[in-house]
Amino acid sequence: MGRGRHAGYDDQRGMILVQAAALFAQRGYPATSMNEVAQACGLSKATLYHYFEDKYALLVSICDSHVTRLQGIVLATLTHEPTPQRRLRELIRRLVEEYAGAQDAQRVLTQDVKFLQDQDRQRILDKEREVVNGFARVVGELRPELAQVAMSKPLTMLLFGMVNWMFTWMRPDGALDYDQMAPIVTDLFLGGLSAVKLPETQQA
Repeated sequence: MGRGRHAGYDDQRGMILVQAAALFAQRGYPATSMNEVAQACGLSKATLYHYFEDKYALLVSICDSHVTRLQGIVLATLTHEPTPQRRLRELIRRLVEEYAGAQDAQRVLTQDVKFLQDQDRQRILDKEREVVNGFARVVGELRPELAQVAMSKPLTMLLFGMVNWMFTWMRPDGALDYDQMAPIVTDLFLGGLSAVKLPETQQA
């Protein structure tokens, strides 16, 4: 019988993925070595290989775990929120929240998915499509006439672009944080500029 996983195995594995995602995001997947990942994690290379077979396995795990979390957000929101508007607000809030803590993984998913083998890339892209389709479904519920002319998905991609771009210019010490920005994104998407409300901290 093989030895079981030690206590803290999953935490250690998660830490490795975070460090590897940071390196891949900064340097790119091809330019990053397993030695650099091991050094960033404070581990020996032999210990690193105990958790991941090779650098490619790291890339697959980063992309798959990130997009799977996004899938979970969509599924939970569509299941539990009672109205389309509530669904969209919660989807955007949770998407912004997830991206705020996973910017490196999101960048890897965006820039390095091309290095995946066909089968792995297709699986990841299929999951991404499920996430987009979940958002598009809610947009179609809010405006059925848009769904009928195949506009739900283009509008959803514009929404994703707004959220993704936000993380290129927002700063941790800026006037607004991500929790404040999520409802602004929602208001702007649903009602245009006139629908945007000032955050509470800006109203005083």
